[in-house]
Amino acid sequence: MTTTNEIAEKIATDHSLTKAQGKAIVEAVIASITDAAVAGNETSLPGFGKFKVKETPEREVRNPSTGATIKVAAAKKLAFAPAKALKDALNK
Repeated sequence: MTTTNEIAEKIATDHSLTKAQGKAIVEAVIASITDAAVAGNETSLPGFGKFKVKETPEREVRNPSTGATIKVAAAKKLAFAPAKALKDALNK
């Protein structure tokens, strides 16, 4: 697993920055993606993929232990679709 701190350290090392500057860059990217998602917008990172907000409708589900029917409220979720370049890199 890679953490935000590890990504920040790599950016800082690769670009001769301090760890604090690297962390600020990573946090700014994450904040930008979050802000776009909250606004309902798609974020596209060429060569990496797209983050899209998808809406799930209200639905009824069944509790497996009791058999009771429960309504689950409509919700939004963030979906990620990898770019072809990323898929190709994973499947080398």
